[in-house]
Amino acid sequence: MTDGNDRYTVISADTHAGGSHAMYREYLEEKYLDDFDAWRDKYKNPFSDLGDQRRLRNWDTEMRTRQQDEDGVAGEVIFPNTVPPFFPSFVLFARPPKADEYEHRLAGIRAHNRWLVDFCAEQPERRKGIGQIFINDIDDAIDDVRWIKDHGLTGGVLLPNVPPDVDWVKQLNHPDYDRLWAVCQELDVPINVHGGTGTPAYEPLPSSALMMIAEVPYFSRRPLIYMLLSGAFERFPGLKFVLTEQGCAWLPELVQYLDGHLESIRANGAIGELRFKPEHILPKNASDYVRQNCWFGLSFPLKADLDAAVATVGIDHVMWGSDYPHDEATSPYSTIALRQVFHDWDPADVRKVLTENPAELYGFDVDALAPVAERIGPTVAEIAQPVTELPAEANMALLRNAS
Repeated sequence: MTDGNDRYTVISADTHAGGSHAMYREYLEEKYLDDFDAWRDKYKNPFSDLGDQRRLRNWDTEMRTRQQDEDGVAGEVIFPNTVPPFFPSFVLFARPPKADEYEHRLAGIRAHNRWLVDFCAEQPERRKGIGQIFINDIDDAIDDVRWIKDHGLTGGVLLPNVPPDVDWVKQLNHPDYDRLWAVCQELDVPINVHGGTGTPAYEPLPSSALMMIAEVPYFSRRPLIYMLLSGAFERFPGLKFVLTEQGCAWLPELVQYLDGHLESIRANGAIGELRFKPEHILPKNASDYVRQNCWFGLSFPLKADLDAAVATVGIDHVMWGSDYPHDEATSPYSTIALRQVFHDWDPADVRKVLTENPAELYGFDVDALAPVAERIGPTVAEIAQPVTELPAEANMALLRNAS
């Protein structure tokens, strides 16, 4: 029986970190150092949170640990942040490298991965890092997946999203990627896709930023559609595919839509005038594949996101994320944010979402986290209290769930 004084071990399935340029220089191969110095001298940082004191949260262990402790977060899955060597912009927004950029950009993400190994080693029980790969060259990608596995980055890999206007990298439904999916399945390496990625290049018009905001949710989830409909989940049933910071309220409608078409294809070999060869017909529905292969890291979720995820992929494939240290994150009010969406949940289900699911997927040792949780974690009774009043400086995450 759960005691109200018991504390939750909160694991955020979505945080971000990265090194400074000076730090990354220490992790670059020597042959790239002169080129790096030339690139660094010309680079102009457009992001305020990477230019003022807030940038320290990405790599300053003392500051980061203090803020995570104050926020009640015991463990964190770490996606990249900052700007790796030779990148044109913030790591998540950068498009896949072209042929003339590839060698240097690849050296840049490999420097990040080396840095990340050391950063996670500073607090191995609390930090699980996600390594970066490029998929321009599948042999290089496979080498990097093996390196990431061998060096203990149990968060898996961040799959580069391929925008629809990119013609120098194969789209994710291409059969050539099967070699990569096979290695990820063999090594039990999760494949992560983060929100905010995959948009095409927009014209420099006043409305373009709004176009991006309107369309980025679709482009971010496009890898799911490509992987599912190309049969990757059928061929690799053990593949672990994670969608993070993308909500989930949209998923039931999409799955229902795809199920209807897949059922029609199996029954008639066609959808209207579009006919399909027997070898291209999937034997199961989209709803089966998302339950089999997909996990959702729900960052600053609405209750509708949680309800949709539980109904569609099942409680065991749902996780919660704070999105620290981004402006839209739940921090420093994560406990209040948890109360907003979990106050009426069974504590056993809350533990699944906050602790057990991310621990199993990403390799956390819950026993090793227990002393941290006993010191900083929110209590069961605390999370069970509905939120009736917001702090005066309520952030975006709290305001989203205030209605």
